[in-house]
Parts: sequence; C-alpha cells; structure tokens
Amino acid sequence: MKNSVNSRIAFLAIGVVTGMCLSSIWPHQPAFAVATDRDSRFAMATCHVGSSSNAEGVFVLDFLTGQLTGGIINARSGKFQYTYSRNVAADFNIDANAEPHYAIVTGQATLPNAGRIQNAQAVVYVAELSSGRVAAYAFPYQQSNTAAAAIAMTPLDSFQFREASN
Repeated sequence: MKNSVNSRIAFLAIGVVTGMCLSSIWPHQPAFAVATDRDSRFAMATCHVGSSSNAEGVFVLDFLTGQLTGGIINARSGKFQYTYSRNVAADFNIDANAEPHYAIVTGQATLPNAGRIQNAQAVVYVAELSSGRVAAYAFPYQQSNTAAAAIAMTPLDSFQFREASN
C-alpha cells in the first residue's frame, strides 16, 4: 500500500515537472481581447492595432448621424494620438429620413501598406440591416509619439448579406 502511494506521488511530481518544462519551451501566443457594446443610439468596439505595440483603438458608431469615429491611445502618454472618421451612412446610401440599424465589430487583418501609408493590423466591420450590406474599413497606424490630425478611414470592400428592404 505504501509503495502504491509513493509511486503515485512520484508520477504526479514527474508529470508536474514535465508540464512546466514543456510550457516554458512551447510557443507563446498573446491573447488580444476586443470588446463591443451598444446602446439604442450608438455602438462602440475596441481592437488591437499593431503587432509590435500595445496600442488599442476604440471606434464609436453614431446611429443617428451614421458617423463612425475612432481613436488610438498612446500607451506612453495616455493621450489619443490618432483620430479617425467616416460617414458610413453615405457608404450604405441611407436615406436621411430612414432609421438605420447598424452593427459594428472589429477584426485582425494584416493588410498591405499603400505607398507610405502603413495600415493598422485591424479592420472595422459595419453592417446595416435595411441595405443588407457589410462593409470593411481600414485605417492607418504607425507607432509614434506625436499626435496626428484626424484621418479618414478607408473603405476596403463590402458584400450583400440579404436583400435590401425598401
């Protein structure tokens, strides 16, 4: 009985040591959490913007105006370094008298740079129910300590997820 208990303890100890050794040499993958929240008149979403930085972006979609705005906070200064905007109501051809129904999420994407413009490694996706479309938007980001003027977000592409309702 005593031998059985001792061998169980030995196997447990060997298992713990082996697990610790394997976890120290196993490739580590950082986890980047994003958050999305909404109200009846606006929604907001966060995203990680670069692989070599801890910068995070936040984007707010105003349902009343169709304006998508965002910013990236500088981890060193604690101030918003970049600000972005885009009128998505115009992109979805929303009638001024209509009541749009939007949804917003963010995702990771490694997009090619356009000339001297370095894109963030994130995309903002906006869907609108009455048009039945989903659109993807890119935005530039380069790690820097200087604040930049407001930048227009770039529409990448869109697709129809349902027939438009009139």
